[in-house]
Amino acid sequence: MDFSVKKLASDAGVFFSRAVQFTQENLGQAEKTELDAHFENLLARADCTKNWTEKIFRQTEYLLQPNPSARIEEFLYEKLDRKVPSRPTNAELLGQYMLEAAKDFGPGTPYGSTLIKVGECQQRLGGAEREFLQTSAISFLTPLRNFLEGDWRTISRERALLNEPDMIHTHSAQTRFLSSHFALSLSQAEHELRVAQTEFDRQAEVTRLLLEGISSTHVNHLRCLHEFVEAQTAYYNQCHRVMQDLQKELGSSHADAFSSSFGRNPGSSPDPVASASSPTASETDVLQIEEVQPPASGTRKAKVLYDYDAADTSEMSLLADELITVYTVPGMDSDWLVGERGNQKGKVPVTYLELLS
Repeated sequence: MDFSVKKLASDAGVFFSRAVQFTQENLGQAEKTELDAHFENLLARADCTKNWTEKIFRQTEYLLQPNPSARIEEFLYEKLDRKVPSRPTNAELLGQYMLEAAKDFGPGTPYGSTLIKVGECQQRLGGAEREFLQTSAISFLTPLRNFLEGDWRTISRERALLNEPDMIHTHSAQTRFLSSHFALSLSQAEHELRVAQTEFDRQAEVTRLLLEGISSTHVNHLRCLHEFVEAQTAYYNQCHRVMQDLQKELGSSHADAFSSSFGRNPGSSPDPVASASSPTASETDVLQIEEVQPPASGTRKAKVLYDYDAADTSEMSLLADELITVYTVPGMDSDWLVGERGNQKGKVPVTYLELLS
């Protein structure tokens, strides 16, 4: 009789404590199954990877396509599995307008011919930009998008299964096991507990394998990042070469016009006597350039931006980053200045200089 009373009291105490535990679980206050530290680190690393990948992906989209309307259009075409229509870049549009303007102004005029050269240059820049955008989208944006829309969704789905109440609360399984003393056989309750634990372990292992795959994701994104940098480098180098060629072409095209401001009037008739004893045309240019004196308004210092090779003896060659003295004279083309470096003097193109105060 004493034994039965003790057993009854013990069972009643267990029942009461499990009832409290069950109530806490329903209220969300029961402790969840604790995962090992390595698993928790994997979860934190995966969340960090997802958050930063998402930010880098969005900002890269803004860099490659600043126009929000164009981004929305490309998104819709992509979701509809249709090819995005080709659109000209801003540089290509600018080049097209310049070429059309040159036709109206006259391609033989100085302004019209320069518009043609600059317009063609802008179109080459636009073509380089288009190639850069396509390369970057394939080599960098697409892998990031595939991770966010593919691998990460799989990880999130498996984590959601792991976080389900019946899966994550081991106390819940224990409650069902202990409370079964009052309704179920002991063997059936033990079986239920083993099934719950097996399901939890299986789901935890699946999730762990997916989380450990984040390391491979980092390796893949590192390779894509290198390809993105290479694409940027090639693009900016190409743009630099195109602009340097344009500057040289514009500089040489103005050499003859500038030389005429120091030479003989093309409309005047030559003096036979003077021509017999006069120096050649190039010698005349050199002589007159050296006779030019600084104006009363004074001179300025200028820093040379790029190397420049003199086209003739009336010009002065330049070296990047050197400082020279420059000034203008009446009748001089606005694209040129007279430059002095020690005892050297000659014409220099303004576009190769940074005028200092």
